[in-house]
Amino acid sequence: MLLALLAVKAASCYRRRIMDDSLTIRKDDDPRLAGALVCMVTATVDAVAPSCAALAAELAALVRLRSAEDFPSAGLKDAVRGMLRAGGFKPAGRQKPASEYLAQAAREGRFPAINGPVDCNNLLSLETGLPISLLDADELGAGAVIRICAAGESYIFNASGQEMDLSGLLCACAADGTPLGNPVKDSMRGKLKDGTRRLAGFVYAPLGPHSPASLAQVGERFASLLRDCCGASSAVVVGVV
Repeated sequence: MLLALLAVKAASCYRRRIMDDSLTIRKDDDPRLAGALVCMVTATVDAVAPSCAALAAELAALVRLRSAEDFPSAGLKDAVRGMLRAGGFKPAGRQKPASEYLAQAAREGRFPAINGPVDCNNLLSLETGLPISLLDADELGAGAVIRICAAGESYIFNASGQEMDLSGLLCACAADGTPLGNPVKDSMRGKLKDGTRRLAGFVYAPLGPHSPASLAQVGERFASLLRDCCGASSAVVVGVV
């Protein structure tokens, strides 16, 4: 409990220090979220374009490395799953964290190449072993709310119209509470579109393996990737909650 209280205080201080003026992030006052940290990164791009050669090469090299490794480590894997179980969600099988899916894809030789921003997202996840959402910031409204979804909540997550049951799962939501993304699968509404220009990334991490300060460093790496590989402007860490 003491560790959780200290983390909340540190996250609050960090959030006040670097808060972006245009969007905010807050986390529900829910004891089930005490073991979860979320870092929000925003950026603006001219277009959602294919990856540049440098990003593609860096990602391919990391995929080759991870293809021969048991990654994420057992300790981090258990901690991330524990973070998702806190609300009652069962992170296994097709509902495993996105970070585990990407690592498995690397081992099986089927790692996806999508576009520049998403490839930055996937590179960072494969570096850190953490699940990450990358959303269209225009869908957030005034900002993001991190909360655990109630029984019966769901959203469509692919073009085929399949729904994901969000009951008990930590989600990144719009200011009005609409769920848009989570550490497993993001919604179709929240995903990047051809016309997306404003991006919002959410890096999810368990308290213990990460602190607010260490997760902020991960967020800075995300912002740097978006600037260097996608030409993003105003790429900043909004805050850690």
